[in-house]
Amino acid sequence: MSSFILIISVLLGALIVVFGKPNNHIVRLLLAFSGAYLLSVTVLHLLPEVYTESSNPNTIGTLILIGILIQSVLESFSKGAEHGHVHLDSDKHKFPWLLFVSLCLHAFTEGLPIHEHSDHQHNLLWAIFIHKIPITIVLTSFLLKADYPKKMIILFLGLFSLMSPLGIYLSERIELLHEIHEEVSALTIGIFLHISTIILFESTENHKFNIKKFAAILLGIILTIFTM
Repeated sequence: MSSFILIISVLLGALIVVFGKPNNHIVRLLLAFSGAYLLSVTVLHLLPEVYTESSNPNTIGTLILIGILIQSVLESFSKGAEHGHVHLDSDKHKFPWLLFVSLCLHAFTEGLPIHEHSDHQHNLLWAIFIHKIPITIVLTSFLLKADYPKKMIILFLGLFSLMSPLGIYLSERIELLHEIHEEVSALTIGIFLHISTIILFESTENHKFNIKKFAAILLGIILTIFTM
């Protein structure tokens, strides 16, 4: 069921672009909401849970920092697609392999911690679901504007949608991933912290206070608190 939900999130994001033609302002607000929800789930649920379960908190802290560094490296190849920006030279004759591989690795790592059936697992699942929708909107919009072949775009999005379910599948069947669940979760927390903070705290136009963005962020935080 978790895998199906995550596949639906990518499909939903792509369909919004094809049939809804969302404007940039709406996408930014959706990004702000998803970033706030993802950060809130990370701080309120994932961090306490991983530190409670681990017998070595120093290792957990180190792995969180490593997760932040890993996402920084992936972002250098994806050009910011994970937090709503794609800055690539569009060439329909050249497949964006670095973008594809980095996004797939990012999506794969998101699925790894979901194998553990905890009280807060549904919060993580829905945080990833919400996060994937605006990312898919931005990614699909870029691919369509770059005029890549339709079959290439469908293949790209199809494989991307399967990466998180693949992480879930392997985490349920590989014993080693069960044994290092806390360590894997710590790496994922670092990745989530990097992405969500960039989404929330990147500068707005002219550094002005944006009441709509603030409201979207506040809604994401409140929703997380009331679903604890």
